[in-house]
Amino acid sequence: MSGGINIPYGFAKAHGVLLVGAGGESADVLLREDGNLAALTELRRTLGLPLNVESISRSAFEARLAETYSQQDGSAAEVVADVGQEVDLSQLMTELPPVEDLLESQDDAPIIRMINALLTQAVRDGASDVHIEPYEHSSVVRFRRDGVLHDVARPHRALHAAMASRIKIMANLDIAEKRLPQDGRITLRLAGRQVDVRLSTLPTTHGERIVLRLLDKGAAQLGLDALGMADDTRNRFATLLSQPHGIVLVTGPTGSGKSTTLYAALQGMDAGRLNIVTVEDPVEFDLPGVGQIHVNSKIDLSFAKALRAILRQDPDVIMIGEIRDLETAQIAVQASLTGHLVLATLHTNDAASAVNRLVDMGVEPFLLASTLRGVLAQRLVRRLCTSCRQSRSADDADRELFGPHTPETVSIADSCPACGHTGYAGRTGIYELITVDDTFGRQIHNRADESELREHARATGARSLREDGLRLLAAGLTSPEELLRVTRD
Repeated sequence: MSGGINIPYGFAKAHGVLLVGAGGESADVLLREDGNLAALTELRRTLGLPLNVESISRSAFEARLAETYSQQDGSAAEVVADVGQEVDLSQLMTELPPVEDLLESQDDAPIIRMINALLTQAVRDGASDVHIEPYEHSSVVRFRRDGVLHDVARPHRALHAAMASRIKIMANLDIAEKRLPQDGRITLRLAGRQVDVRLSTLPTTHGERIVLRLLDKGAAQLGLDALGMADDTRNRFATLLSQPHGIVLVTGPTGSGKSTTLYAALQGMDAGRLNIVTVEDPVEFDLPGVGQIHVNSKIDLSFAKALRAILRQDPDVIMIGEIRDLETAQIAVQASLTGHLVLATLHTNDAASAVNRLVDMGVEPFLLASTLRGVLAQRLVRRLCTSCRQSRSADDADRELFGPHTPETVSIADSCPACGHTGYAGRTGIYELITVDDTFGRQIHNRADESELREHARATGARSLREDGLRLLAAGLTSPEELLRVTRD
């Protein structure tokens, strides 16, 4: 027996007592320095064993408590299966504290217990999104892990309305309004770790479809060295970030890691010497020494309005969460012309197409040619599980897809419990970096099409996303199938 699994989380936290192991003759217990000694007596009576007690500091106890309970085994699917079809809706109205720790809710009503179990497993599994989808005869819960959706549970169809109501209550949304989409936010704790949840509801023919985006505030912050860039790409990107003014763009679809790259870029800057301000929707992670603004459409605080205010704050570096419209793009260009370094994300398929995307928005090409310093396009590919990956010789199909630089041996996915039988564990990035030289600037000024821009970038050493992924194939970090999935034309 280990991991404190026989002590409720609320008891362990409140009394400062954690069961870490029990053998045949005694039990090992950690006691917080200000813990309740009377709780030891109760624990000894319950276990029927003498206790070996070690006193530790409050900070050490909190860390060990979070580690123990956040990794407990237990399937949300089992909790879902235990909940019957009949639900007392009054139970859903349980008052929610400002920040609730999910592990302290073991005795709540069944539907609340089920939602908490789903969220707990999602955080534990590292899921980025939770989808709760109603269909004619069933309801399906799916987690997006490493960019791919997986079925987790199938609650009875009769429970879906109750699940939607409970989640909307947690986000302070109108539970009576089921005809219109709604957006909201929930702040939760799991074993002391704060998790922000973005909520979106969408009415469908069979009920409200709910998607939860999980933002783990306790997630480790990454530097540029940890993003998986090739050495030459990282060095060239770092050079762009050292420029005193200009625009640096990071492009890719939703969920491709753009925000993580920009956070890594900001973390490498001297926040003590520079005035760094961001405008985001939402603020995903707190950066020490950086002023971060959360746009809010309800009070008309848009990207453009926030940027105008930021420019009156004497900034050195401005990070824009996303350039969505002409007004925001124009302010970014003006900011770069007046001596600011502007970092921003944009939704495009590759680096070269970012230029025409901004021109199509209405940015004048001559202004863009004089302000754009570089564009980084990126995707995330799943890493093969090191416990079960297999190797095979590259075949003709591989060479046809990946060209003459295809490695002789490639690795492929298998299946094992360590990776949840998916064959993959974790993700890393592939990148395409274009730096704007004089020739590229003239092409922008002359409204060159994407093929011309791409051709010049390749001639000056830029690699496509698929070409950059060949280094991961050669190292056995990902599979041909995964690289093809992410970079297919």
